Amino acid sequence: MAKTLEGTIAHGKEAKNLLSALKEVQEERGYLSGEVIAEIARRWDVSIGEVYGLASFYSFLSIEPLGRNVIRVCKSMPCYLKNPRTVVETIERAFGIQPGETTSDGKFSLQLTNCIGACDKAPAMMVNGTIYGDLTPEKVLEILDKYK
Repeated sequence: MAKTLEGTIAHGKEAKNLLSALKEVQEERGYLSGEVIAEIARRWDVSIGEVYGLASFYSFLSIEPLGRNVIRVCKSMPCYLKNPRTVVETIERAFGIQPGETTSDGKFSLQLTNCIGACDKAPAMMVNGTIYGDLTPEKVLEILDKYK
């Protein structure tokens, strides 16, 4: 297994919680495969179901491979009141994907997620950890052009 995976899961209990370990592994690998989930469960001495439950519950973790650029559109109440649907529809038209899908070239994944901490900038989205707010269809396209 990779160096970070080894370090994270081998010494994880002493230094951090399981959720933090899963985040670290995903940052390195891009997603949490079944093999990785099983190895983490074995090393942490917990069930595969417990690890899988965490990995599949949190929207910032993924058990499926994601595109190189992950677009997360906020669907929490403040963003909802500012019509995030226009943001999602703009992305759908631009890339031909629906929420939960990845482009065929593997460049972009579109995810709907709960709060990203930008309620004052609704509607908002996050691309690879960078938050963008006060979105219009034009602004969305301008932002995403930077990632092509």
